[in-house]
This record gives sequence, structure tokens and C-alpha cells, in this order.
Amino acid sequence: MKRYSLIAVAVAVFAAGCSFEPKYERPAAPVAAAFPASGVYATQPTTTSADTAGGRAAVDIGWREFFTDPRLQQLIQIALANNRDLRVSVLNVEAARAQYRITRAQLFPTLDAQASKSVQRTPKDLSFFGQTISQQYQVGLNTSWELDFWGRIRSLKDQALEQYLATAQARKAAEISLVSQVAQQYLQVLAVDDLLKITDDTLKTAEASYSLTKLQFDNGTGSELDLRQAETVVEQARANREAQARARAQAENALVLLIGQPLPADLPPGRSLDDQRLLTDIPAGLPSDLLTRRPDIMEAEATLRAANANIGAARAAFFPKISLTGSFGTASPTLGGLFKAGSAAWSFAPQIALPIFEGGRNVANLDLANVQKRIEITNYEKAIQSAFRDVADDLAARSTYDSQIQALQRTTFAQSRTLDLSQLRYKNGVDSYLQVLTAQTNLYTVQQSLINARVARLDNLVNLYVALGGGWIANTGETPRPADAPDTAGAASGVAGKNSG
Repeated sequence: MKRYSLIAVAVAVFAAGCSFEPKYERPAAPVAAAFPASGVYATQPTTTSADTAGGRAAVDIGWREFFTDPRLQQLIQIALANNRDLRVSVLNVEAARAQYRITRAQLFPTLDAQASKSVQRTPKDLSFFGQTISQQYQVGLNTSWELDFWGRIRSLKDQALEQYLATAQARKAAEISLVSQVAQQYLQVLAVDDLLKITDDTLKTAEASYSLTKLQFDNGTGSELDLRQAETVVEQARANREAQARARAQAENALVLLIGQPLPADLPPGRSLDDQRLLTDIPAGLPSDLLTRRPDIMEAEATLRAANANIGAARAAFFPKISLTGSFGTASPTLGGLFKAGSAAWSFAPQIALPIFEGGRNVANLDLANVQKRIEITNYEKAIQSAFRDVADDLAARSTYDSQIQALQRTTFAQSRTLDLSQLRYKNGVDSYLQVLTAQTNLYTVQQSLINARVARLDNLVNLYVALGGGWIANTGETPRPADAPDTAGAASGVAGKNSG
């Protein structure tokens, strides 16, 4: 009994073996230790009690608190359940999980049941006692096991695990991105609505001016030049309105694509562009925080870990493969004799395969694994640098949009007064119609610039929220679910098919 125990311990130690995986060390972040804080970055946006983050990090703020428009909240919820790109991301996670399980299964012995019958004819000159036909029945169990002494299979298992984790982080990044895309497309729809409104107002004003100018021309008190200038403003406004109506329809189509279904008729009332109270003072933290907040960085690091594990598998390929195969069962020349005494049959065949000459394939595989790791290190560093730039750009924009909008508001007021005064002077014969035309054009232009600046400011706040890792949880205070959490919405709709098969 003691001898068998020693053998079992020896086999276990032998199977545990060693590993040729290099020790993983996270590359240093190739960015500054802090985000820029001087110049335009020093100016902080104005906040109210309704739009402050209260010092909480973006990852701790649910998107329902960040986006307070009830119409937008419902659109985001619909998109998370129906968006096809997100469903593909979830299914990719399931595929990577299955691939990991396939690779991990190679660590364990296989056991198969087998039953067979063989019939053989031997030439009469070579047969014994004239028996030319012989047959054999066999039933038993076959087993095989590769002893992973050098860690080749374990390295492949680690590689598959890290690829699975990388795919899960890619799914998380896709979901966060979808939240921001729906929000920004919704804001774009609101912006086009505002552009249509000012275009309609401009068109009404231009048509009134054209009517007055035409009356003066018909009565002989106005020039054809003034008439054609007034007509130009009217037709330009009409052309702009058609272009904006087209943009409005296309913006809504893009929103429908994102949510994965037609816009429901029972959506709650939404808020105007000016009433979108997004959180404006989310703290940026340190660049090192992005390593645990940004799923794209975590995806890049998991891919790097997978490449690191692949080196272990490539190194282990230089060493012998040790496998054990065996079978146990019964064999008999007749079916009825399979289970009679003395019919037991077994075999045990240990095997060692040592690579001697393979045309340099193993060397090339190891070189390739090392190069791939260097590539993934570069990709990881680039992901950090891109994340740093995203946050820095958004911080710079956040610090300047409020002042820009205030300046455009003052300019809009000034241009509106200029138009009123120009029309008054034209009616009294002091100025030509060119002054009215210029004032109308300038007012219309600055009104469009103001709307574009407002939607750009909101887009910037959304981008900063996402760049800092926000958008994964729906409600503040929730425990974040794992990146590889099942797609319950997709499963409920029968698309993901988690329980099928």
C-alpha cells in the first residue's frame, strides 16, 4: 500500500511539472504622472447643485444620474437590450469562454468506452486447421493523458484565459461606448431641432422683409437690387431648412440603428438641448487611475498577458511530450464469450516524443511569440497614451466651452439688436437694404454657432464621463457587475441563446 502511495505522489509531482512562462511585469505607463493643470486647464466649469458630481469618480456614477433626461434614459435602456453590435460583443465573450474550457480540458485524462467487432480472412495456405475466417469481439475503456511536465498545456490554458478576459473587457468597452453613442446621437437630434427652429424664424423674418421690399418695388419706391437681395435671403433660408430637415431625418435614423428598433410611440417627454443638466465637475483623478477604469486598457493588458503565456508554450515545445495511453476490457472470438472468465484484456503504452528535426519550426514559433509580446507591449502603451490624450483633450474642452457659449450669447444679443436697428434705419431711408441683409446673415450665423457650441459642450461632458470609465453601471451605488456577466436582456429575448443546447 505504501508503494502505491509513493507512486501516486510521484505521478502527481511529475504531472505538476514546471512552466517556462516568463514572469509577467506590467510595463510602466508612458505618460506624465498628472494631467495638465495650467493654462486652459485651470479654468473650472460653473456648476449648480443640480449638476455636480459631488467629488465622485466617473466609474461610481450611474448613467441614469449622469443623463437625467427621462426620454434619453429609456432610449439607452432599449439600446442596451437590442443593439446588435453589443449582442455580437456578448456572444464573442461566450465564444472565448468556450475556447478557454476546450483548452483547459487538455490538462485532464480522456476516457472513452469502445465496443468493436473485427472479421478477418486469411488465405488457406496460411491458416491453421483450414480456418480462413476469424472474428474478434472487444469491449472496454480507453484512456489517454499527456503529462504536462513542461507546462505547455498550462501555458496554452493561461493564454486562452487571458484572451477570454480581453474579450470580456472589449464587451465592457462596447457597452460603455454604446451608452455614449446613444446620448450623443440624441443630443444631435435636439440640436437639429433647434437649428430648424431658428431657420424657421429666419425664414419668416426674411419673407416679411421680402414682402415689404416687393411692395416698395411694385410702387416704384424701391430698387430691384433690394428686391433680389431680399429674395436671396428667403431662398437661402428655404434651402437651409430642407438641408436641416434631411439632417433631422438622418439623425433619427442613426438613433434607431443604435437602439435596435423603431422609436417607441410611448417615450416619455424629453428635455430641450438647453435643459440637459449633465454633471460638469467629474474629477479627473490621476492617469494611473485609468489602468483600472478604462476597459480598453484592461483589454490591452489581458492581450499582453496572453502573449506572455504563449511564450511559455513555445518554449515547452522544445522538450519531450510525455503521454500515457491504456485500455482495459474484454476480448473474445465470440460475442457470448465477452464476459466469461479469462476474457480480460488490457494494454498500457507510455510514450515519449522528443523533437529532433522540424525544419526550424519550433525556433520560428518562439521567435514569433517573442515578437508578438513586443507588439502587445506597444499596443498596451499606446492604449494608455490614447486614454491620457482623451482625458486631457476633454479637460481642455470642458474648461473653455462655458466662456465660449457666454461670448456667443452676448454676440447673439448684439446681432439681434443690430438687425432691429438696421430694419428701422432701412424703413426710414437712412441705410440701404444691404445693411439689413448683412445683419440677418450675421444673426443667423451666430445663432447656428451658439447651438453648435452648446451641443459640443454636452458632447464633451459625455466624452469625459466615458473617458474616465463611466457608463458601466446604471444607478449610482450599484455593485459593478463583472465584465463577462451574462447578457440577461439578450437571453430574455432569445437572441443570445444561453440555455439552448
